[in-house]
Amino acid sequence: RALPVPTLSDIYAARSRVYRVVRPTPLLRHPLLAAETGLDILVKHENHNPTCAFKVRGGLNLIGQLTASERTGVITATTGNHGQSIALACERDGVPCTIVTPVGNNPEKNAAMRAFGATLIEFGKDFDEAREKVEQLQAEHGLRYVHSANEPALIAGVGTYALEIFEAQPDTDVILVPIGGGSGACGC
Repeated sequence: RALPVPTLSDIYAARSRVYRVVRPTPLLRHPLLAAETGLDILVKHENHNPTCAFKVRGGLNLIGQLTASERTGVITATTGNHGQSIALACERDGVPCTIVTPVGNNPEKNAAMRAFGATLIEFGKDFDEAREKVEQLQAEHGLRYVHSANEPALIAGVGTYALEIFEAQPDTDVILVPIGGGSGACGC
């Protein structure tokens, strides 16, 4: 099914849910990077967020908008930052959270998700096998499946960091975004 595309209004609305936990992060010049590239480059320090990644913004926005029936529990697959985002947001909002990671996933990422109160299940050799397990468990238990990127509310939350960039530097020409699942690029 086709999901709605988040609008600029959705991103502005996401700020109230995101800023309950996260404050605008610094956008700083780094002279050595500028000297090396010959460009005026600024770096957005999303590493100052509680999970050290921009994805926390998406989780806070999505979980903050769940219906009463969806608040009975969510489930997602991840290898790290997305899972931390959902786990932190669920902990703050009192929503039970189950996360499936591949066997042998980064132990620090797993520990962080557990520290935020998530129930962690290690399954499969890679993300795709973990995701298939999530889909099975979601159907069996009626949990709200939170896709790691294909979620309009998640994308709108992530988009709040792009707003901060354009508000601080309206003449920005290019934003370089890390690509995993694509939520950061979609938010921009």
